[in-house]
Amino acid sequence: MAIGLDVETPPEPENPEEYDYEKCPFYGELPVRGQILEGQVVSTDMEKTVVVEREYDVAVPKYDRYMKRRSRIPAHVPGVLEPLSVGDTAKIAETRPLSKTKSHVVVEVTEEATAEDIAELTRQVEPEQELSDEDLAADEPEGDE
Repeated sequence: MAIGLDVETPPEPENPEEYDYEKCPFYGELPVRGQILEGQVVSTDMEKTVVVEREYDVAVPKYDRYMKRRSRIPAHVPGVLEPLSVGDTAKIAETRPLSKTKSHVVVEVTEEATAEDIAELTRQVEPEQELSDEDLAADEPEGDE
C-alpha cells in the first residue's frame, strides 16, 4: 500500500501478531500529512524513537547575511524499518501526535552512516594505546639518583 510519498515500501513485518499496526504508515492506519523533512539521526537512545537534526539557513536582513539554525525533531521508527544508527540520513513525515513530543514518523533511510560520521557525531577520539610493562620499563631512567 502506498502512503502517497515517493518512498520505497519496506518488506512486511516478520511477526504480524506482535506488530504495532497503529503507528505504522506502511502497513497500519497512520496517515502522513504536512511536512516532509530530511535530516541526520543524532540520537537513538529511546526505544522506537530517533532524534533527527536538520540544519537550515535563516536570512538576517540587517546584515544582509545568512545564519545557520538547527532543529531537533523526535520521530517514531516503525518496526518494518531496519534499526537506525547515529549518523544515518533519514526522511521523516509529519503525522498526528503520537505522544507528547512525537508528531513525525521515519519513512525512509536515505543514506547509511560511515564509521567517520559516527565518530564525529559521538565526538569519540581514538582510544590511546595502552603501554605494556616493557614500554614502561624502557621509559624509566637507568641510573640511581
